[in-house]
Amino acid sequence: MSYRTIAVHVDESRNVDKRIETAAQIAVAENAHLIGIAITGVSQFLQETVTVNRNDPAMAPLLDTLRRRAGTALEKFDKIARQVGVLSFENRLVDDDVGAGLGLQGAYSDLLVLGQSDPSDPATVNADIAPYVVINSGCPVLLVPYAGARAQPVRRVLIAWNGSMEARRAVHDAIPLLRQAEIVEVAVFNPSADPDAHGQLPGADISLYLARHDIKVEVKQEAIRSDVGDALLSLAKNLNSDLLVMGCYGHSRFRETLLGGATRTVLKSMTIPVLMSH
Repeated sequence: MSYRTIAVHVDESRNVDKRIETAAQIAVAENAHLIGIAITGVSQFLQETVTVNRNDPAMAPLLDTLRRRAGTALEKFDKIARQVGVLSFENRLVDDDVGAGLGLQGAYSDLLVLGQSDPSDPATVNADIAPYVVINSGCPVLLVPYAGARAQPVRRVLIAWNGSMEARRAVHDAIPLLRQAEIVEVAVFNPSADPDAHGQLPGADISLYLARHDIKVEVKQEAIRSDVGDALLSLAKNLNSDLLVMGCYGHSRFRETLLGGATRTVLKSMTIPVLMSH
């Protein structure tokens, strides 16, 4: 089990360098093909309507400007990929809106690397984009925070485990990264509240599964009264974790993404990379 194709969203946001470096480091470790994706933001639906056509002279200056800016971002991607030592990489300029464009690219990738939405950065993506892509692409998404240190190797990983389908999927999808870690800690919050999900020894089954992949695992049973998302972020800080793995809880109706509380909290307040699957 490994990542053979990794895609990273490339844009003009302030912290895009760290996002590209993170994706590039994983690509080197996995000997994977890396794709830099820059998206103009103009919906395919909009371009194909009767009233707005991509070949319309009135649209040409706007599309040219957006494509030029996307091209500049991709030049940065190429430069960083070379510096990090990625052996196989390419860049793609996509004419579409960000959510649909990334969702389509994610369908053909083993891992998609996005940036956390930064409310102070006018070039950042909308906060709803990341969960929309996780829920609709079928691809695990690694979210890189806009604040914090530079990209670094994975050494300590925290898994949010509740036995749900989303959590199971996230653990399976994260195995290539878990193998790189020195220690993987499995957080089980209030296990007695849902004994059917955890069994007699909460965390034991998932620990045994990971141990068979030669992954060193420790279980952390925690009694909490706070929001699960806040508890996860606090525990990750106390354990000096440099990656959080969790399920993305929510569903999408058309383009509206409805999220669970823990997912919403982590997406807003994360300070370390988070791998999410749905």
